[in-house]
Parts: sequence; structure tokens; C-alpha cells
Amino acid sequence: MNVTIKTLDGNSQQIEDVQKFLFKMIKKEFGYDYVPQWHQDIVKMDEYYINPERNNFFVAYTETGEIISTIGIRGYDKDFPEFRHLYSKEDTSSIWRLFVDERCRRCGLASKMFSIAENFANDVNYDKIYLHTHKTLPGAIEFWTKMGFVVALDAEDNLQTVHMDKKIRSLDIDQLAKDFSYAVKL
Repeated sequence: MNVTIKTLDGNSQQIEDVQKFLFKMIKKEFGYDYVPQWHQDIVKMDEYYINPERNNFFVAYTETGEIISTIGIRGYDKDFPEFRHLYSKEDTSSIWRLFVDERCRRCGLASKMFSIAENFANDVNYDKIYLHTHKTLPGAIEFWTKMGFVVALDAEDNLQTVHMDKKIRSLDIDQLAKDFSYAVKL
């Protein structure tokens, strides 16, 4: 299957399609519908992802235009008291809304989506990436650990929330370089 990953822009139909996909995935994964205090970023995607210069939202499409995955990245904008000394909007980005359609899981798409978001965060000079996930999501902790995240806090709350973070390894790589060296074991 050929997959195209695009940046979400201000196209109202594209935004509406992404919103439908997100709410469908939230219903499937968590079993509930729209919750105003949890989903303002979905309702106001332009304010949270499209307009701010250091934020972005990526969407994966099949050849037929079906949305099969999403991921958002934005400046850390939560106010958890336990993290006030660790994270700020200036130096910390945060991952939101990584979903992969169940028919497309276990093929590397989530890893690719995260890689694109991480590279974007690095390009706009964030130092860290924060996220929270839930122990109730099968494979979530293992996936994020594989992506290099460490547990910052297991909230041990009724939602089974786990807060994680990752230092971005910033490398300046010349994209126009013509000479490449590879280490090969023969």
C-alpha cells in the first residue's frame, strides 16, 4: 500500500475529515465521544496546530485518499504542577493524537509518523518532547519506550495516565551533502 503523509493545512474539508477520523478513533480506543475539556485541539485545529509557527499536524493517506494515521505536535501547553520545573512552551514540544487505523498497525506507520513529528520538533528548535499515554492502551508504553521516551511520572490515576518525555538529539545534517560514508559489516 502506498501511503502519503501530508501536513494539515487550512483547507476546511481536510480539517473536517481529520476531525471525523480523530473522533472515530477516540471512540474506538477509549469508548467515549467528544469531551470539551479534552478535545479543544481537535475542534480548533487551526489554533492548536495550523497557525502557530512551531506546531504542526501530519496526516497519512492511502492512494484513495482515506485517512489512516495522524499525529500532532505543539508547544507544551499544559499546566501540570508537577512539571512546571521541567517543561515550558519555549523548549518542550508535545505529541498529540497519534492514531493508526487498526487495519494498518504493525507495519511501521506509527514509527514513521513519530519520526516526522520528531524531526519537525528538532527543526523548530525544541529541546524535548513530552507526551502522556494510558496503560489501558495495548502496547502504548512499549511503543513510546521503543521510540526513546522514558517515564517521567506514572500518575496512578483512574485513567491510568503515564507521562513520558524524550530529549531530542539535535544534529545539524547538511541535506545537500553529496558524500556519504556507510559503516558496513562484511
